[in-house]
Amino acid sequence: MPRLLFYTTAGCHLCEQAAEMLNELRATRALEIEAIDIADDSFLFELYGVRIPVVKSEESGEELGWPFDREQLASLF
Repeated sequence: MPRLLFYTTAGCHLCEQAAEMLNELRATRALEIEAIDIADDSFLFELYGVRIPVVKSEESGEELGWPFDREQLASLF
């Protein structure tokens, strides 16, 4: 089953929009999504702080930074 890493943080309205898209995609396809709060890790905060939300394919390592759409998300796996 494909696994996507979703880099996010609390209070991010763009992250909320991305989460809705991910949940819609998960309703139609078998995939696993792991939400990772970048505020809990200084390295991740430095790496993704100005780019969140970011979705990364665990298998390929390919990343999508905001803005992205449903079709781009689907292309990750």
